[in-house]
Amino acid sequence: MIWDPATAAPVSFERPVVVVGGGPVGMTAAAALAVEGLPVVLVELSPEPRPDWRASTFHAATLELLQTIDITDRMHAEGLVVPKYQFRDRQDGLVAEFDFRLLADETPFPYRLQLNQQHLVRMLAERLRGDERVRLRFGTRLTGLDITADGARLHLFGPEGETELLASYVIGADGPRSAVRGAMGVDFEGFTYPERFAITSTSVDLQELLPDLGHVNYVADPQEWLFILRTPESWRVVWPVPERLSTEEASDPARLESQLQRVAPYDAGYPVIDHQLYNVHQRVASAFRIGPVLLAGDAAHINSPLGGVGLNSGIHDAMDAARRLGRIGRAGSGGSVDIDAELSAYDHVRRTVAVEYVQADTQRNTDRLRETDDTVRRQNQDDMRAIAADPQRARAYIRRVSLLESVQRFGIGTPPAELELEEAR
Repeated sequence: MIWDPATAAPVSFERPVVVVGGGPVGMTAAAALAVEGLPVVLVELSPEPRPDWRASTFHAATLELLQTIDITDRMHAEGLVVPKYQFRDRQDGLVAEFDFRLLADETPFPYRLQLNQQHLVRMLAERLRGDERVRLRFGTRLTGLDITADGARLHLFGPEGETELLASYVIGADGPRSAVRGAMGVDFEGFTYPERFAITSTSVDLQELLPDLGHVNYVADPQEWLFILRTPESWRVVWPVPERLSTEEASDPARLESQLQRVAPYDAGYPVIDHQLYNVHQRVASAFRIGPVLLAGDAAHINSPLGGVGLNSGIHDAMDAARRLGRIGRAGSGGSVDIDAELSAYDHVRRTVAVEYVQADTQRNTDRLRETDDTVRRQNQDDMRAIAADPQRARAYIRRVSLLESVQRFGIGTPPAELELEEAR
């Protein structure tokens, strides 16, 4: 049966909006939907809030959005404010430093907030457990999804056994291997990097060993680039792992120690708090919306972590979807709204941002760090120095990397009639 927005009756929201995926994007979507006054069911495979700590950066535009669901005070209480970040070269040292405080007249958050993503998940889960509009179903797997004439039917398996759940709308925020995306038959176009990325956390203060090091550092090197950043719990170092190395070889404690000693010699040896090895992709779903089903976050787009925008753009997806569904819900009590136009606008806006900002910028960052041609490397250094030295160019650059530019261009949940859109290239 084909869902028809012209005849469907989900504007009454007698059925809940179902969010599949309880990571930071799914939790944000559920919280934002609840703020909009909509009933929500969140379905998460893990038996408890996800402990994954991979992403840790929250940019200005994202903090502004999260402020609307009243969570930023808690985030700041546990997070680390970082107003500056550096581009470095492994041989030449500091190349350029950018200061987000150039944007102090545009945003109340002119910095990056470093906070491991599982803390946002924990904070939101605690809140949602006490919200009568929200039902959390942890330990539950999506086994099937059908679009119906007036919404969707989800087939689930969890502590209650096999169950069905009727939804007005569905937000698939269930990660790169999204069961929602698979059920909808949506292609995940793009490529996978041949090398894997390793993230290693240590309690050693790298700034004491390298005094001019910033709290966030992109370090170019033709043999082995680095990404070094401070979080409240630890220092993290990210590096590429060659294809030839097995997971066991890449994760061997002796190799991790050797890698960290090359970052900064430390006679006492490096205690490793955590280590992860993962594949990295640049992929975008061919559609972010099928009928009443929306894709968000890693279910819709995944990218290199070099830029810290994947999690942020996923949260923007969640907030955009919630605002549109909230507007649809309010139209049921006296207003009017073009449901199809709203959902199509979500598809166009969020896919355009994923392609033109997230994919383009993270690919450019990754290429810049691993450039092997010395002439190009030197030109990259000159370009970054020139941008940092010019306040107007630096301001424009920081506005883009903090995602303020994309939000200023499209807004979040902007009504379709107010948007001027082109297809994402």
